[in-house]
Amino acid sequence: MVAAMKRLITLTVPLLSLVIAGCGEESDRLPVDGRDFDGVDYSEPAPYQGRVIDGYLNNARVWLDIDGDGQFTPGPLEVELANGAVVTLEEGEPTAMSGPGGRFAIDISALSVNPSVGPNLDPRKYPLYALAIPGKTLEETSRGDVLVENAYLMSASPGIRNVTPLTTLARFRAGAARRNSLSPISESQLADLDGLNLWQDYIVAGDQRAHAYARALARFMASQIPDSYNEVLSRPESDGTERQLSKDAVFLLGYSLVQNAGDVIAIVDAAAAGNYENLDTDSLVLPDVPVALANPVLLTRLKVSADSRRGQDLPTGTSDLDMSAELFFDYSEDGQLLSVSSRGCLAPSLPEFARLIQVNGYMAQLKTQWLPSASLSRQSRQRYEEEGEAIHERIVFDWDNQQAFFDTVTSCHEQTLAVYPESSELDGTPELSWSWNQGAAEIELVEHLGVAGSERRTFTTLAANSPSEELEAGAPDWVTGYRVLAEEATEAELSFTTPDEACEPEGTDRTPVDEAAPYVTRLFPFDYAGNTEAANNFGPRAYEYEAREVDGLAIERLLKLPFLDTATANLDGVSPGDGAFQWSLYYPRLDADSLKPDLPNLIQTAYLLDVTTVAGCGARFQNAPRNAYARLDYQYQTLSDYLVGLLAE
Repeated sequence: MVAAMKRLITLTVPLLSLVIAGCGEESDRLPVDGRDFDGVDYSEPAPYQGRVIDGYLNNARVWLDIDGDGQFTPGPLEVELANGAVVTLEEGEPTAMSGPGGRFAIDISALSVNPSVGPNLDPRKYPLYALAIPGKTLEETSRGDVLVENAYLMSASPGIRNVTPLTTLARFRAGAARRNSLSPISESQLADLDGLNLWQDYIVAGDQRAHAYARALARFMASQIPDSYNEVLSRPESDGTERQLSKDAVFLLGYSLVQNAGDVIAIVDAAAAGNYENLDTDSLVLPDVPVALANPVLLTRLKVSADSRRGQDLPTGTSDLDMSAELFFDYSEDGQLLSVSSRGCLAPSLPEFARLIQVNGYMAQLKTQWLPSASLSRQSRQRYEEEGEAIHERIVFDWDNQQAFFDTVTSCHEQTLAVYPESSELDGTPELSWSWNQGAAEIELVEHLGVAGSERRTFTTLAANSPSEELEAGAPDWVTGYRVLAEEATEAELSFTTPDEACEPEGTDRTPVDEAAPYVTRLFPFDYAGNTEAANNFGPRAYEYEAREVDGLAIERLLKLPFLDTATANLDGVSPGDGAFQWSLYYPRLDADSLKPDLPNLIQTAYLLDVTTVAGCGARFQNAPRNAYARLDYQYQTLSDYLVGLLAE
């Protein structure tokens, strides 16, 4: 990926420097570093004891996470043993409240299993979680007991019985490392941080640096807990067993801790200047990092095939199309699009920018993510093949300042956009930039040469009669008409006219309706005008949609997207034409295993074709073409999977 990404905090001290507990200790005494002693026999249901620590936390909810979802699970809870037998925990996951000194003792008698069924459940095989409850949990400090104001969730790896912000960091570091490695990763490999043992009771050890880190990390974790969760936990009847977070949400909170711990620790180090004991961690300005706990599905990669393997002019047979570019989409931890980068060349799309602006870069709020565009320049494939993993173009979004920047090292756009590379390296001066204003009824997007150079074009959305206004299945998808002005003259204007009513799929005796197949059920006609003969001859045409409800699924799929691009039609390697193109968009069949029922409108594949006549309403949409200028293949990931991949880099 192209943006500078934070890395897993490096291991700097040999693992043998970790304190190893001696033999012969009593099993009810914890080693300083919180690990169980080797050889402890849990055949007898003695309490499972440990400590909850920021400072010591009294009246925090603690539980063994038997089902792995990061929330307390009430009974009855079924657990499958290694032999396939199933046992039921009638009271749910073993749990307790911590007491003075942060000590807890969890009754694990329910983990005993009839020998004829299988072995006892071993508490050391499950992670511990602890929840600081606002208004109820007390932190023991040198100034006395202090009520916790905001909730935070901590965890410890299986067998670790201190539960602290640092054990939470160690556990999720190890989890992220395992997801990114083909080799086995042990928990202890990531339990060391610059000479600190992340498993230890740092209060007993008198480690002021570790304590300062822990307090700051606890504040950071608390800042990410949703207000709704704090509100539930603050109710008088709350005891910390309320289930408010999904398994994905718990993971994302842990990921964010790993990703941002380095910044938090650097702030602590700078403020302490070596004097950690007297550091007021409450006064530190820590990173404010929102997290999309819903774990949205996002477009993360787009493969572009827009060149002929045999060196033929485009269009060519779809089996002859070869990879010419690959686009990578980079996101923040709350799912906001930060940049789009490409190996090979990309094609900036002002209508697509306008859609993204409507949702402030939160791609998951769009029903259909990233309507297609592609560069047909032959240099794109040359760059893609010759320079391996190099990134050749990038669009960076600055949502706070309502700007975007395009940087390229290619000559792909000299003919289409009159853009020439300023440098042979990215991250120099952008060749193009955009700024925008968002009003109640429209978006105005201004294109500049360079960062703040002369204005080249102004793009304005036209919402009247558009799919954005007329389709009613939930939030709008922001597909609108537009006007492009260059030097105050109309370069292009696409304005929707009054749309027809929706229709139902039509079949015949020979070809009955296939409810899982795509049908054109709504037409959005438009007029088109511009400053060329080709523009004035382009319309009228229509966007073709499938807009219907099938078995509770709200289908709102753009099937055919016509557009005019005479500059692309005149590129070398493209058969001369009038520039009238269309994108034909294909989605999973409604009975396909790949269909995401809550996200039925995500594009799977798109083909660039010569424009065709408008289909009749009710007609079945055309099958994938045999010839095309380009093919785009979309790849999606959950935000959590995407973010974990970043840690591997």
